[in-house]
Amino acid sequence: MRTWSFAKGHGTANDFVIVKDRSGLLNPSVEDVQFLCNRQLGIGADGLLRAVKAEHMPDWDGPGDIWFMDYRNADGSLAQMCGNGLRVFVQWLMEEDLAAGDPILIATRAGLRQASVLPDGRLLVTMGVPTWMQVTGRVRIDGQWFSGHIVDVDNPHCVIHLASWAQLADIDLDRVEPDPSDFPQGCNVEVVVNHGPGRLSMRVYERGVGETQSCGTGAVAVACDDRGLTGDILDHYRVDVPGGQLSVRFDQSGQASLTGPAVVVARGEVILPDEY
Repeated sequence: MRTWSFAKGHGTANDFVIVKDRSGLLNPSVEDVQFLCNRQLGIGADGLLRAVKAEHMPDWDGPGDIWFMDYRNADGSLAQMCGNGLRVFVQWLMEEDLAAGDPILIATRAGLRQASVLPDGRLLVTMGVPTWMQVTGRVRIDGQWFSGHIVDVDNPHCVIHLASWAQLADIDLDRVEPDPSDFPQGCNVEVVVNHGPGRLSMRVYERGVGETQSCGTGAVAVACDDRGLTGDILDHYRVDVPGGQLSVRFDQSGQASLTGPAVVVARGEVILPDEY
């Protein structure tokens, strides 16, 4: 059996297992990730954050002396980016005295990201420039087909607008099937209600996970979609999710930033099986 040290944290109830692997030696398998994220058999989480020095990541061509956030979805699949996970990752690094400064630079599969701590303790992270595709894709939810705009936040999203808060509360996100002709690699699906300029409420189905209480890239996606649909180039959005509240801002170049809380709630050791 193998024993790994771990931490557990969340950002607006989007939760993660965090493992330090400075030299990239642990090499977690798909089955390892599935076990760690299993809420009955393992620790339980929406995904795994593995902290590796960037110089040990073979596909990274940026600075090697910073930390790389190797993010895996709960099903073990790789993901390019996770906004809530990034804040939790940075919070954990700071608590472990592994990173300091303003900003803190983090390597990800989506590129270099920056994080800053605000006076109220929330973390602001840069999220790149999202792309509103101006085309729609189809998603079947609980047997009913919906159309939504495709948004690229370094991972694929389909944003579906609903008519009312009641519809948002009642929709069943346990059975979500993106049309493979529109989304050959799957996608995250956001269902959203607009409450007026700069105010959105959403629920989310995350690719490789299922419904989660929050999604940082999803919050950026629904804000980007609102800008595209309304033509109102707002620079600030409040996005309410089941797990809390997130803030999305856009600068003049279209670069998005995400602000929200991040909390480390536990540390310990976990015993991984030799066979699954």
